[in-house]
Amino acid sequence: MSRPGSDALRRGLAAGSEPAFAELYDRFAGRLFRAALSMLGRREDAQDAVQEVFVAMVRSRQKLAAAEDIAAYLFASLRHAAGRLAARRARQPAAAQEAVADAPDRAAPAGADTDRLDRALAALPPEQREVVALKIDGGLTFAQIGQAVGVSPNTAASRYRYAIGKLRDALKETGS
Repeated sequence: MSRPGSDALRRGLAAGSEPAFAELYDRFAGRLFRAALSMLGRREDAQDAVQEVFVAMVRSRQKLAAAEDIAAYLFASLRHAAGRLAARRARQPAAAQEAVADAPDRAAPAGADTDRLDRALAALPPEQREVVALKIDGGLTFAQIGQAVGVSPNTAASRYRYAIGKLRDALKETGS
C-alpha cells in the first residue's frame, strides 16, 4: 500500500536526492529509534542501529525504488541491524556484557512501573518482543510487520496478542 507521494520519494531516493533522504529521515528516524531502543534496550545501540539503516539506505538506494512499502523495508533493515548489534554484543567479554546489563537506557523515566514493564518485556520471546516494538514504537500495521519480519500478517498479530497477554499477566503478578 503506497502512501501519497511515496512513489516520488522512492524515485528521489533511487536518484540519490538529498532532499528525498532528508524527508525519509524526518519521516522515520524517530519511529526507528524508538523501535530500536525497545529491541536493544540501550540508547547507544539504538542510535547505532538507526545509523546503520540510513547508511545502508544511501548505499543501496536503487533497491528503494523497488520497495513496495518503504516503512516495512526500513523496519526490516532495522531488524537486521539490531540483530547484528545484538550478536556483536553477545560476543563481547563477560565484563562488558555485565556493564551493558547494568545500564539499560529506556526512553521513559526510571520508576517501579517502568522497571516492571522493562523486566516483563525482556522476558518475552525475542519474536514477540520484536513485534511489540514494531507495532507500538514503530507504528507499523500487522501487514507491514509481517513483511518486515517475513511472516504473515496473521502470525504477526498472533505474536502481538500473545505478547500483550504475557505482559498483562506479568504486570498483574507484580502488582501493577
